[in-house]
Amino acid sequence: MSLPSNTSAPNTGDPVRQFTIYIENKCGALHDLLALLAGQAVHVLALSVTDITESAIVRLVVDDPDKACDHLRRLGYYANEGEVLGVELNSEADLGGLLTALLEAEINIDYLFPFLVRPQGKYGLILHVEDRELATQALSIRGHRVLSQRDLSR
Repeated sequence: MSLPSNTSAPNTGDPVRQFTIYIENKCGALHDLLALLAGQAVHVLALSVTDITESAIVRLVVDDPDKACDHLRRLGYYANEGEVLGVELNSEADLGGLLTALLEAEINIDYLFPFLVRPQGKYGLILHVEDRELATQALSIRGHRVLSQRDLSR
């Protein structure tokens, strides 16, 4: 049985890895964190920062999560690691279709944030959802490309 032509093959690769790091909410803290990663040739591809009074929650996706994890821990940062969805969009107009696919599958989005950069000038989102596998299927059936961590490596 073949899939409809607008269906993208489900991503069977390694899931996109995200780090959540709590840093002090002070001038220069984010700069220092990102400079440490850049100094190890780890590229930040997606970034979200949320203020929580005296701290900030930094969520980031990088091109080399193993190297980032080792380096962050060695420097004393506590980095909680989790799996998220990376979804490529051809244009900002694809956002509505992505949200519709998740709504129809009754999948709640906990949070999302955009990529800073994607190859070939494509748009992209990082999504944390309640059921990553079901979301991957729902998005793939509707023709959305779900990315693997391998897709993000340079």
